[in-house]
Formats: sequence, structure tokens, C-alpha cells
Amino acid sequence: MAYLDNNFFFSSVKINLLAILLVLCHCAGAQYYLRGEVQDEKGKPLESAKIRIQSKGTYLFFSGANGLFGIPVSMAKDSITVSYDGYEILKKEIDCRVFQTIVLKILPSTATVMQKRLASRTTNLSTEDNNNFFTALGESYSSYIENKFVETGTYPETGFSLNIDRASYSNMRRFINNQLIVPADAVRIEEMLNYFDLKNPDLQNNYREFICETFMSNCPWNAKTKLFNINITAPRLNLDSVAPASFTFLIDVSGSMDRPNRLPLLQSAFKLLVENLRTKDTVSIVTYGGGVHIALAPTDGSNKNKIIGVIDSLYADGDTPGENAIRTAYDIARHSFIKNGNNRVILATDGDFNVGQTSDKDLEDLIAFQKQSGIYLTCLGVGMGNYKDSKLEALAKKGNGNFAYLDNIDEAEKVLVKEFTKTMYSVANDAYLNVKFNNEVVKKYRLIGFDNKKGALNDSTSSISGGEIGSGHNTTAIFEIELQEEITNDTAAIALLKLNYKKPESKQVVVKEWPSIIRQSQLNKVPNRILFANAIAMAGQIFKQSAFTKNYTFNDVLKIAEKTVDPFNAQQSEFLLILQKAEKIYNNRNNKKKRKSD
Repeated sequence: MAYLDNNFFFSSVKINLLAILLVLCHCAGAQYYLRGEVQDEKGKPLESAKIRIQSKGTYLFFSGANGLFGIPVSMAKDSITVSYDGYEILKKEIDCRVFQTIVLKILPSTATVMQKRLASRTTNLSTEDNNNFFTALGESYSSYIENKFVETGTYPETGFSLNIDRASYSNMRRFINNQLIVPADAVRIEEMLNYFDLKNPDLQNNYREFICETFMSNCPWNAKTKLFNINITAPRLNLDSVAPASFTFLIDVSGSMDRPNRLPLLQSAFKLLVENLRTKDTVSIVTYGGGVHIALAPTDGSNKNKIIGVIDSLYADGDTPGENAIRTAYDIARHSFIKNGNNRVILATDGDFNVGQTSDKDLEDLIAFQKQSGIYLTCLGVGMGNYKDSKLEALAKKGNGNFAYLDNIDEAEKVLVKEFTKTMYSVANDAYLNVKFNNEVVKKYRLIGFDNKKGALNDSTSSISGGEIGSGHNTTAIFEIELQEEITNDTAAIALLKLNYKKPESKQVVVKEWPSIIRQSQLNKVPNRILFANAIAMAGQIFKQSAFTKNYTFNDVLKIAEKTVDPFNAQQSEFLLILQKAEKIYNNRNNKKKRKSD
């Protein structure tokens, strides 16, 4: 045994001596130390930029923190090539004795992605000011400017983004169920409408084209105006025939998630999703809390017990390094990328990032770069008290994806099981609808919901941010319009609708047009599902404390909703209960205000 130990000792010495000799040889050949930094045109450091030195052959180096790098080289003069996703590749001759400042130019396509994006835009319309941000109970919400009436003769054309986001409705429900006033900026009316499936019930199960319906009805809060409803239904896919999926679960396990309505809820939610996996689907799991960890390497959907075992093993602890976690998740997603498949990162968190890049703008820029990889992003928000709605909303919109808020396990089942294909399988990217009103019919109009952030409105380079549309999703948009006093042509179109989108895996823009012709005689022939949508829009405006509905209450909404609700639809029936609770909460607040003023 002693003989073996001695041999092992001398072998170790030989190996160590050989390693030292190799290092000395390398250093002997490295007579210079090339130092420098990589940054963009605005001076922002670019971390993890790829660096190649001609004399080093195929060796690949990376810029570190603050974009800095240091590389031993053997020549005084050499050639350097630097690349970074979203930027032009730079190649140039360098003097290795001089500190190098490498400035990369942003690609035009990336610059477009980095623009501030609008939910809606009316051509050449001026803007006004508002607050950037609102915080309630430690929660953060972006602040919006409500769309106003626009004169058709001056501004006939408007457009708005289409997406499947519906987080605002379940978040509003959480406030009401906890007997709390809903923060005005937590309410996004288009997401409240998105929550409900209001498509034509006569549609067949599998339809391959977008379908558009338009209606006009009386406005419940203004006798002088009408409501113009646009109802668009996306193509529906058959799950059995769609391409394989590569899902990367990015799960927040930081200390703030250690509550029943956070990590335990997400664990239950993800286990529901796993049950939907097919053998040809793949799952990876990245966690972040006190550090970033790859909890599960890519695993196919047949290993459900293994995947669920990893999910069950998670526990909450540590800080929230969200930036590094996002980078790691996208790296994993790129390594397990399925060509022509459904590649998606699913971020689940309360949104409280406190390590690394944490501002909304920094996180938006980070995700905007990742979007170009062809990987979608779904954000699942949870929690109460420090929930960061503004961050998750921004990430979803910049990341070519969608956003939902899970307030209970029923909502998790709705989003991840009942609406699985809608949430996880895209049929259209960069989708937005352009509406050109006919001045001979419509005097003025305003879009309800689809409001914009102040910063985006005041940026002259802003453009409409087209959204992701999931399989079979139904979108309802509502305009309040004032008709011309005299309409000479009863068959004239109210508006021309133009849908713009790209099919998945394609950069070609597809355009579909629908002229909308609605006669006055059709006012009383509007289906209940559309009138129910009007009730949702009215409730959303009261929640937002809109000037357009300031003399109305939730009781007024109830009168409409009760007449139009589908009694066999659980979600619509629940809406009535929410209205009843809201009426009591807001009445109590108003009564307290009156007593104080008296």
C-alpha cells in the first residue's frame, strides 16, 4: 500500500511540474497583455461580448464586468474581432500595447426593437403629460394616459396592439376579494376583455384563418354616442399536430417567494403544465434565489415524475439575481432550441428583482436582445404586497410573449391547462390592427383601453408594439364613437380594418382587410356576448376612475351584466360576484369621504 501511495505522490508531482512548465511556456510566449473595454455607442458597457484574437486562432474570449477584458498575447500588433447579439461585428487591427476601447454599433433591426413601444397610436396626434409610476402597498404599476376623443376629419387613422395578456383582470379580482380598492393603474381594460372568450359560439373547432366581426350598439354611459365593437378570433391549432416544444421554466425561489400564494402556488401550477407535456416536448428548469442554478437539464416530456420531483424539491431563500437568471435561462433555451418548434422561457416570479439590472428600462433592453433568438417569453406573476406588475408587463411586451397573473390555483389551471395552447402556442407575432374611420359616418372616436405610458407617447420614435397571438385567442376591442348628424349613405363603411402580423418562423408581414358596414337598423341585433363586453369595459373605466364614467357606479354595470351574462359560463357568473363586492367596497369608501367632508 505504501508503494502505491509513493507512486501516486511522485506521479502527482510530475503532473504538477508539467502544468507549471506549460504555464511558463505560455507566459514566455505572451510578451504583451492586451487590455480594453467593449461598449455601445452610448457608452454602455457590454458584458459577455465575444472576442477573438487572430494570433490566438480559434480561442474565444469574453468581456467581463463593465465590459472590460485582458488577454495575454505574443505580438505587439494583432487583429481583433468582437461580436455581441444585436450589434454589428467589429474587426480591426490593434496595437496590443495600447488600451483598446471597442465601440459596437447597434443593428437597425435591434434599434427598432429597442424603441419605446405603444399599445395604440393615432397618426400625428399630440400628447400630454402624466406621472411615470405608481406604487401601492409596495407594488409597482406603470402609469398610463387614457385615450381621449379624436376628430375623425383630422385624425381618421388609429391602430392598436393585439396580444393575449390578461393579468390585469385576475389582479383586479385579487384586490376585490381582499376587500381593497383597486389601484387605477393596475387596470388595463384590454386585458380585462382578453380574459373572457367572447368568440362566436358557432365557429368550428379548427379554423385556419383570422375571423373578424363588427357590431354597433348604444353606449350605456353616454346617450349621444355609440359603441363600435371589433371581435377578432385567431386561428386554432390542434395540439396533437403542432410542432414539439422546448420549455425553460425560470422560477424565482428567492426569500420573498416564501409564502403560500407564491412559490407553493407556482409549484402546483407548473405540475399542472407538466401533465400536458408530450414525449416530444422538452423541459429545463432554472431557479434563482441567492444565486442562479440549473435545477434540471433538458428532459423530455415522458419523464414527468422526474420533472415533478425537481419542482417539488424547490424551496425559497436568498436574494433575487433576476438579470443573471434571465441570461442563464435564455442560454439554456438556445442550447435546447428546436428548429421550427415552440421555444419558450416561462418566467414565474413576484417581479422583485434586487440584484443586477433592476430598473424597468434595463430589463426591457435585456429582454429585447433575447427576443431576436426566436424564443418566446411567458411571464407568470404571483404575490401580494411587493408584486411588481410594471416589470413583468414590460418584460412580456418586449420579449415577444404574454403575461398572466395567478391569484389562485383555479387561475393557474385556466392559464396552463384549459387555455394551454392559447398561452403556449403562437399563431401570429407582431400583430396589430389598424382602423381607418370614415369621416362621412364617424364624427369622432376614442379607443377604450390600450392606453400608453407617458414616456412612450412623448418619444417621437415610438411605434406600435405588435403582440403575440396564441392559438384560438379571441380579442375584443371597443371604440366609443359619435356619428355625424346626417349620414346620407346608409351602406357606407364605418371603418376599414387592417390586421398586420407575421406567422411564426417568418419575417414576412401578412395583411388582412375587412370593411365594416353597420346600419342603424342593426343596433338592436347585437349578441349578448358583445353587450357583456360593453359591461366589462364600463367596469374597467369605473375602476380606473375615468372622467367618461364618473357619474356611474358598479350597480349600473350590474344592470347590464345581469341581462347579458351566460349563466352556464363560470367566468361570466364570477364577474357578477366581483361587481357586487366592488359596489360595497367603493360605496363604503365614498360614504367615508362624505362623512369627513361633513
